[in-house]
Amino acid sequence: MEPVTLRTDRLELSAPRPEDADAIYTACQDADIQRYTTVPSPYLASHAEDFISRCANHWQLGTETTWVMRENSVLAGVVGLHDIGRGNASLGYWVAPAARGRGLIVEAARAVIEWAFAPTGADLTRVEWRAVVGNVGSARVARALGFHYEGTLRAEFTNATGRFDGWVGGLLRSDDRMPQPWPVLED
Repeated sequence: MEPVTLRTDRLELSAPRPEDADAIYTACQDADIQRYTTVPSPYLASHAEDFISRCANHWQLGTETTWVMRENSVLAGVVGLHDIGRGNASLGYWVAPAARGRGLIVEAARAVIEWAFAPTGADLTRVEWRAVVGNVGSARVARALGFHYEGTLRAEFTNATGRFDGWVGGLLRSDDRMPQPWPVLED
């Protein structure tokens, strides 16, 4: 599959490029990105270069689609569909610290989900969201996108800091995408 560029009101979403390596490296120094994602810790410059290379390979194989979110040509984060197969995929994302709190990830993920369900895109039936228990920011994004909270998976995630329980949610092509009640987000 060839990489696809998506555009929203404020963002361009395109495949990671070699010139993104420094910005990815800098963003991945953030403690929350290291705590709540599977990025290596400590995160080295070589990890960013390897990530960009792997993303290109995954696009080619059609197993993952990863976009860099760019606001005015500045890297704001990364969003992607992982484990694409059998009509399903898993949505993942992180946002650079300087870009948080402005709704950019909801905007970007909405565009990715539209592409994921479109017959001219990935033509998926289901997109799943998973996050480490306690990642309230990610859960709020998923709820805003219309994901249905489906439960907690025990010892689901591992990263450099340990093994953690995970929350899981799902979105079907036929869902109305309105925010749903989430018992873990009693706010």
